[in-house]
Amino acid sequence: MDTADFLQTLDREGRLLATAAAAAGTEAKVPTCPQWQVRDLLRHTGAVHRWAAAFVADERTEPRPLDEAPDLAGAALVDWYRDSHRLLVDTLAAAPADVRCWTFLPTPAPSPLAFWTRRQAHETTIHRYDAEVASGGTASPIAPDFAVDGIDELLRGFHARSRSRLRTREPRVLRVRALDEGADAVWTVRLTTEPPVTVREAGEDAEAELSGNAEELYLALWNRRPVPSVTGDRSLAALWQEKGGI
Repeated sequence: MDTADFLQTLDREGRLLATAAAAAGTEAKVPTCPQWQVRDLLRHTGAVHRWAAAFVADERTEPRPLDEAPDLAGAALVDWYRDSHRLLVDTLAAAPADVRCWTFLPTPAPSPLAFWTRRQAHETTIHRYDAEVASGGTASPIAPDFAVDGIDELLRGFHARSRSRLRTREPRVLRVRALDEGADAVWTVRLTTEPPVTVREAGEDAEAELSGNAEELYLALWNRRPVPSVTGDRSLAALWQEKGGI
């Protein structure tokens, strides 16, 4: 997928998120994030959108914290989220391809613009799913190639960082496989007392394999659904559920 594809996905997913949030109501519980109501989901995602947009628009090269979201509820909060999402989409669409700004995952991206467009597309998709679950409606589908990209970002990006809690006292090997996306959609995750090291290949023998179609696996690895299938040592699937959250 290229930056234009991610931007199109981000645009669509944010609009779906707002629609689902409005249908659920901002006081509704979010089953996939038990500590949240829809208002928390909107405030978080909208604040992240504005935070990301500012890095690109202002070419900020140093990290900065999120600004606090306004204390709104109901239709006013949904409208604030829509404005936040539109600001982000418009900022990314207007940015020059060679814009320089801060990014935060260790895996290289083609450019900062590509990084932020991809990251926000996945951020919004996961939280759109949360909003649709909260509304009680049918969840919108996730394209398999996009889901595979999100699995890759999670395994080789987020969990390559020093803050990853996915660690074991003794070396272990976990495999992740998207069954519907061919031989390339497989990852080998080496677990130790250090941050995981993941390669996109079958590699050595694994003690456990987490598998399923790409969409199900993507949502499972973000702890939104159960892992579709586990073979081998199920304790590694339990370890993911306990320690794999971001």
